[in-house]
Amino acid sequence: MSLWPPDFAGRIDERTIDSRLLRGNPLGDPHRRPLWVYTPPGYDDEPERRYPAVYMLLGFTGTLPAWSNQPGAFRTSVPVATDALFARGEAPPMILVFVDAWTSYGGSQYVDSAGTGRYHSYLCEEVVPWVDARYRTIPDRDHRAIAGKSSGGLGAMITSMLRPDLFGAFATHSGDALSEAQYIPHFLQAVRDLRAYGGDVFTWWDDFRSRTAFTKQEDLRLLEILAVSACFSPGADGTPMLPFDPVTGVLRPEVWERWLRWDPVRMAPAHAEALRSMRAIWIDAGTRDEWFLDLGALAFRDALGRAGVAEDTVRFELFEAGHVAIEYRHPQALAWLAHRLAP
Repeated sequence: MSLWPPDFAGRIDERTIDSRLLRGNPLGDPHRRPLWVYTPPGYDDEPERRYPAVYMLLGFTGTLPAWSNQPGAFRTSVPVATDALFARGEAPPMILVFVDAWTSYGGSQYVDSAGTGRYHSYLCEEVVPWVDARYRTIPDRDHRAIAGKSSGGLGAMITSMLRPDLFGAFATHSGDALSEAQYIPHFLQAVRDLRAYGGDVFTWWDDFRSRTAFTKQEDLRLLEILAVSACFSPGADGTPMLPFDPVTGVLRPEVWERWLRWDPVRMAPAHAEALRSMRAIWIDAGTRDEWFLDLGALAFRDALGRAGVAEDTVRFELFEAGHVAIEYRHPQALAWLAHRLAP
């Protein structure tokens, strides 16, 4: 049975990459990774035409099939809604690349880490060249963008700052930013949660893996904190180090500082030149975001201004919503990027 409706005008190829960089990763996660490549209406009819490409990043705990899932009654999945935009001629056509960077902890944050693996390098050094070699992209940073929501939005921001040679535009939807607002409230609640596990996150982890996932209220919070610790603050042997004392909640400054180094708000000054080089930047978030990522969006926008990014480069919006059920924002951003990336 097809994942896509009968009137789906483009095509999605379900491919697999055998990654050299993910072989032997610390968690033993698969090095053969699924990759979906969407080609727009008309791709097969014009064999000489080349297209801009946008790399789509999932949020925390997201797996690639989530892109095809109907997100709820009366709502449409991102590929289907975006395909309809292209079919109606409302945006110049693009290739979309749906990237898997999942780990056993639920996500990689799209960084290279001794605790999870080389997911930033996998994306930049393996996925991008692989796609350019097999599809008619315009293999140039001015016609290549990256987009995502939540942790995927973080990946879009930091990857664009670190690799402006590859990506000339990005979109971040409720992307992780302004770490003190996003994380510290959850750290304090996590301390209370961990009392039932003797203050040991690995005791919770053993319990979590022994039963049906997400059947306890604390599961998502503790999983996120463990996963991000594996990405941002692994020990020398790769073991995740929490950025706070699990009994008192007091921050551990040296560990917390490692997390702050990946905060896009704090990264922006050192990567001002890369940000100024962007052709288009889309930032949005819900005003009721449970991780206060509306504040992160505001702070990141202000950081762009201080970095000298031209106002007409940035499309910014806060909208009435929380953190979930905002998949409809992706097609809006993709249509806007399509006009900016078109040759």
